[in-house]
Amino acid sequence: MTATTHEPRPRGLKGLLERGPGGPFDERSWRSPIRGPWLTSVLALVLLVGLLVLIVTGLLSYAAYDPRLGGSNDQTPQAGLLARYVWFDWFTSPSWLYRVNQGVHVLLGIALIPVVLAKLWSVAPKLFEWPPVTSPAQALERLSILLIVGSILFLIVTGTMNVQYDYAWGFSFYTGHFYAAWVFIAAFAAHVALKLPVMLRSLRGTSYWSVDRAATVPEPRDPDHLVSPDPLPASISRRGALGVVGGGSLALLGLSVGQSIDPLRPTALLSPRGQHVGDGPNDFQVNTTFGQIGVDPTETGASWRLLLVGPSGQQVSLRREDLLTMPMRTEELPIACVEGWSTSRAWTGVRLRDLAGLVGGAGSDSVFVESLQRGGAFSTMSLTGKQIRAGKTLLALKVEGVDLSLDHGFPARMIIPAAPGVRNTKWVKALTFGGQA
Repeated sequence: MTATTHEPRPRGLKGLLERGPGGPFDERSWRSPIRGPWLTSVLALVLLVGLLVLIVTGLLSYAAYDPRLGGSNDQTPQAGLLARYVWFDWFTSPSWLYRVNQGVHVLLGIALIPVVLAKLWSVAPKLFEWPPVTSPAQALERLSILLIVGSILFLIVTGTMNVQYDYAWGFSFYTGHFYAAWVFIAAFAAHVALKLPVMLRSLRGTSYWSVDRAATVPEPRDPDHLVSPDPLPASISRRGALGVVGGGSLALLGLSVGQSIDPLRPTALLSPRGQHVGDGPNDFQVNTTFGQIGVDPTETGASWRLLLVGPSGQQVSLRREDLLTMPMRTEELPIACVEGWSTSRAWTGVRLRDLAGLVGGAGSDSVFVESLQRGGAFSTMSLTGKQIRAGKTLLALKVEGVDLSLDHGFPARMIIPAAPGVRNTKWVKALTFGGQA
């Protein structure tokens, strides 16, 4: 094979302006023969579908906190127009709605990591294009690329760390993820508008089944300069590369899906909490133990009282023994957290609407829930009137027929159908019902 002869590079400032600083800024340094519009377009198509699902499930996850209630429900009080789409109260049926929504959001986000990285690899020459800007139109395109790459990497890194309960940053994950998601959504929309015609043309030109190693030759040179001007011999086909990416996605999914599907829990090898998190019926995930959150065990014993406050100021104080004498309900309900884990358990307790009736709050439009925990963003939480009146909303005293453990909220905790786990307040000490709906 005859060695390729490169033209001498101009030196000095002229060389820098004409040919760039070299290294990755020199298109001749990108030599893979499979890089080109077709491979990039296949990866882009997968991401177009997958990222749209992530956007929808992410927006629904935010709405599930009912941020219109303010306080701990709204971790982004300055969001303004970005939060205006939440004009409705979150749903209470089907009870598994949030579990499925958040499970899809987290598991799909994890599974798409290899696809995102492969897509970035496929467009690497474009990212290092020199000169960076040659026209206003290109400047807008480059800005959209900068925003979409920066925001998606931020979302992937912080999202993965959140799943692993690793908060090595100085800001709220919830807040940071929310604003970065809106930056991504804007950049994603602009990028799709610019590149969708290119993607469709590239996909029409080559069939997936016609791509193999024997025919792996570089595509014709393209306007985006993804095709190498000096390619190496092929060591893998484009179809093989897609298989490697797909295999990586399936592997990550297989190691994570057990967090959201109870029978597969032993397979969740990437779960940060391990496989054993309690004893007997209380053996399920715990985000925060009573010791970590600052709950004094002596406050959960015989001296504990549940304070009910009605809209008119009427008050009732109940011991746990009093609650156990009230009509009890047992409901099979999931509990699911933003990190992606979920489980379904049989919870036994008193319906929230029955407690509301004791203080004239059956028609209330909200209830303010207070916990024994000291401090923390979610030591208090508000629920909507819809959640108060939902027949499955419980102040739970037992799980699977036994008392709640301290880590799971003894002496009493909220269990709300279709709600994020953080809204199922543990160690409840007071319920204050608001005005009439």
